[in-house]
Amino acid sequence: MKLEKLAMPPFNTTLMGVVKGALDYHKIEVGAPTVFGVSGHAFLINIHKQLCPSGPYCWNRDAANPLLRNLGLEMTDLGFFSPQSAPEDRAAVEKKLRDALDRGIPCSLMNLENQLIAGYDDDGFLTLQPWAPKVDFPPARLTFGSWREFGDRFHVNFYTLRSANPVEHRKAVLDSLDYAVGLHTNPAKHSLNDYGIGPDAYENWINAAAEFGATHGNWWNATVWSECRQMASRYFADIQQGYDGVAQAATELAKTYADIAGALGRLSEKKMEAAEKVKLLAETKEKESEAIRKVAALAASLRSGARG
Repeated sequence: MKLEKLAMPPFNTTLMGVVKGALDYHKIEVGAPTVFGVSGHAFLINIHKQLCPSGPYCWNRDAANPLLRNLGLEMTDLGFFSPQSAPEDRAAVEKKLRDALDRGIPCSLMNLENQLIAGYDDDGFLTLQPWAPKVDFPPARLTFGSWREFGDRFHVNFYTLRSANPVEHRKAVLDSLDYAVGLHTNPAKHSLNDYGIGPDAYENWINAAAEFGATHGNWWNATVWSECRQMASRYFADIQQGYDGVAQAATELAKTYADIAGALGRLSEKKMEAAEKVKLLAETKEKESEAIRKVAALAASLRSGARG
């Protein structure tokens, strides 16, 4: 069986590809900037002390899950699995996934990348590839029992993606802005060991630039977080259109986040000298800190009754 209308857009930020694909399947019509913005992901930046490419995947999502519900999506974690997981545990989660798919509920997994699970056949699950046909990764299926497509080392979570009732737009926007501020004013709440969120992310990147600035991890983190900031820019452009009372502030933030996206894009260059990279990172960190202060002010204005 296959959920024929389930598709995954080719975002670099594959979690957002999963979310947008599931929302589209459930006929919850929201644009990409809203998905990134309302979910709070537009404002996330997470960097490992050694610039590991796992930055976009290893962070504490507890405070982000309610924001997905605001969009109209209930993302339920079915558990973590590794090569040491017992056969009966693998079989149990496979049954949960098949049962959900049989009821028309999309599923997903996260192992190196986030992927939608669109169905199954006699041998395994059908998994969507975010960048196909240009990139034949991650794998397009998962064999029952063996999960051989993952290789000998893996760390995977599985999810179901049910529809929920979206909240009123103003509340969704305010919750996302509060989350954005929290990422930068209380980063430890959202981070895991050896990773840094918000200003801590920039510090980790600055400290790692000399040794790891020419790595794949540097390129991938910059690529993902640049996309997120570009979506933040577009999110504020939408807010500007929808709420007259904060239009000027939203317009300024749209420009600022576009500038930050551009800086992060430049930082993806592996050949950039470490000293130049550190200088640009410090400037971008300060620009983002100032932007977050303006985000907090915009939220306060919107909360006090700015027209929309």
